[in-house]
Amino acid sequence: MLKIPVTALAALVCVLAGTPAVAAPALATVAVQTQVAGAEGVSFDAVVEAVRQTAVSAQVAGAIVALNVKAGDAVKAGQALVRIDARVASDGVVASSAQVEAARAAMNVTAKDYERQKQLFQKQYISQSALDRAQAQWEATQAQLRALQAQAGVAKTQSGFFVVTAPYAGVVSEVSVALGDMAMPGRPLLSVYDPAALRISAAVPQSLLAGLGGKPVLQFEIPGLPDQEFKPVPAQVLPTVDASTHTAQVRLPLAEGIKGVVPGMFARIRLPAAASEQGFRLFVPVSAVQRRAEMTGVYVVDGKGLALLRQVRLGRVQGSLVEVLSGVQKGDQVAVDAQAAAKGH
Repeated sequence: MLKIPVTALAALVCVLAGTPAVAAPALATVAVQTQVAGAEGVSFDAVVEAVRQTAVSAQVAGAIVALNVKAGDAVKAGQALVRIDARVASDGVVASSAQVEAARAAMNVTAKDYERQKQLFQKQYISQSALDRAQAQWEATQAQLRALQAQAGVAKTQSGFFVVTAPYAGVVSEVSVALGDMAMPGRPLLSVYDPAALRISAAVPQSLLAGLGGKPVLQFEIPGLPDQEFKPVPAQVLPTVDASTHTAQVRLPLAEGIKGVVPGMFARIRLPAAASEQGFRLFVPVSAVQRRAEMTGVYVVDGKGLALLRQVRLGRVQGSLVEVLSGVQKGDQVAVDAQAAAKGH
């Protein structure tokens, strides 16, 4: 599609309308500002995550008749969390057991009859075909008994699905249902996480990944825990980069037993200045940021004066500037006033 600068488009409309063209004021632009990383390195916002976090759901449908836990409760592996109405399932187990007993009784009758038929055959009182019929009937009742025993086992196993248990020892983070709600297969009932396995995760621009090396050791901090002292720990860099933000996830494990740390807490990781080939951070004015629904971007103005909205990922705000983690590069010209650029775009 042909892209026409805003000023040229306005002039063309005026010519077609027969009115003299009035040049539209040019957008005020500013170059993406850079800040050299100091000896302390570059920091990025992060979040505390649970390595093991499970949304517990039911395998069967039914009304919830017992809710044994609430958010914040510690649970043990195998502990009953939710009970679902199992009266129909219990009746099914009883019926299956009765069918098994009836089939076993029928098999005993045919077994005895088969033994009598064999004795009669040995005395040549009955034919071979009569003996074969007795044997076939005995084998048929055996097969029927095995089938009913399997059905009874399935019914007994399904009856255990009406009690939802904890998959491992942990903490209940959220309860999504209430007593009397209808449980459905696959619908989350509550969430459980393991407090002994936590990590810090941050999105780092791809331009800094090469400088991290194969086995980076990074520092981190959790502002909500000012009295804690954290030592540098080995970090894991995931082998994929997000296509929309051009960032990769960097994860740092947390030692077990740190008090007060829960999933969702704000944290920061610090990369040494040597990890960046350029050693600088990018900033744009806060007024240059345009937010549309879930998309955040800035208008980058090219050499012809054409303003194009480009999606960016932002970091921390420092005064009138905001850090840009991805989406722009050094030397780009961005519109200072995003609202004015949006009107002319």
